[in-house]
Amino acid sequence: MYKAYQTFANLHDPIRIFAKASERVSNNWFGNLSLNPLQRLSAHYEQIALLGFTHTRPDFKIHSVIDSFGIEQAVREEKVHSTHFCDLVRFNKPAVEGQPKILLVAPMSGHFATLLAGTIRTLLRDHDVYVTDWLNIRDIPLSCGEFEFDSYVEHIIHFLRFIGPQTHLMAVCQPTVACLAATAIMSEDKSPDVPASLTLMAGPIDVSQNPTKVNELASSKPISWFEEKLIGEIPKPFGGAGRKVYPGFLQLMAFMSMNPDRHAESFRKLYEYRISGETEKADAIHEFYEEYFAIMDLSAQFYLQTIQKVFMDRDLALGRLTYHGRLVNPRLIKKTFLLTVEGERDDICGIGQTLAAQDLCSGLPGYMKSHHLQAGVGHYGVFNGKRWDTQIYPVVRNHIQSAL
Repeated sequence: MYKAYQTFANLHDPIRIFAKASERVSNNWFGNLSLNPLQRLSAHYEQIALLGFTHTRPDFKIHSVIDSFGIEQAVREEKVHSTHFCDLVRFNKPAVEGQPKILLVAPMSGHFATLLAGTIRTLLRDHDVYVTDWLNIRDIPLSCGEFEFDSYVEHIIHFLRFIGPQTHLMAVCQPTVACLAATAIMSEDKSPDVPASLTLMAGPIDVSQNPTKVNELASSKPISWFEEKLIGEIPKPFGGAGRKVYPGFLQLMAFMSMNPDRHAESFRKLYEYRISGETEKADAIHEFYEEYFAIMDLSAQFYLQTIQKVFMDRDLALGRLTYHGRLVNPRLIKKTFLLTVEGERDDICGIGQTLAAQDLCSGLPGYMKSHHLQAGVGHYGVFNGKRWDTQIYPVVRNHIQSAL
């Protein structure tokens, strides 16, 4: 399966490269001529060049930020720690001293951490931000070992210890389960580096609450079906040749199949905005899909264990989740302020799935737990876009301030 995909991609890439070059030439020579036929052709070339997957992490494109006082600050992306599977990236600012430290855990779900660039840009207004920049496992040699669900939790604990006490932990979507588990383990161990606060955003803590199409698919097949149908092997000449993976292109195709009409409409609008001169709107669509089509593979062990533990068996919700053989007990979380955030129109994590963390953390008093349901947003809108920026972020910021 993977070899067939790669063969098709290799054949398609020259077409996309030609289309990109032709678009550039058309724009440079004839871009100022209103409704010139070549301008329309250029818009078509743009669609062709964009319609394809890449496997290299894009740039975060965060070079400055306007803080809450309206002052522009330069931002420098700095790799502060690394493992075989992940770089810990800090977004350094001149005036970061004394600001709350946040570890933002990005999903390992077929996209790079750069998908959270909008989230990071907003958090940087008032915080010292660290991000888990997961590496594409198709480039990681087998000699580096396997990556499993426990490895994910282990990375979170390791990074929290590296950053130090009074760090605020934030998870978007998939890592909510692992972040809650890491906080519970560190709480049981009475670690001095236990998170000061935990923000869980649109994640599958208990998928029995308002199941979505994603949840129904996971529970409709035996785990053997996922292993047989969805797992591929990385071919040569990639660094991770021989690894069993859940290919990123399958994950992305699954997501796109949930809303094919919406994606088709976006590409139609891209063309119309481009030929009508609405450059900002066209650029916004282009930038989204440039990021959206940058995909990474998942370790087969991690993917299958996540399907089994989170979506089939609901181990965390039912009190059966383990970490290296230890039972994960969220009731032992005593000192970490908890915020759960959900979107009213989320078609990936239904309403109530993230809220379930509130009941699991029964050791926390009521004043240390809060919930926010954002009206009018889907899954992506919980952590990116206008409502995230103006309505959800203030709740997150106040939650972190309350834990200082």
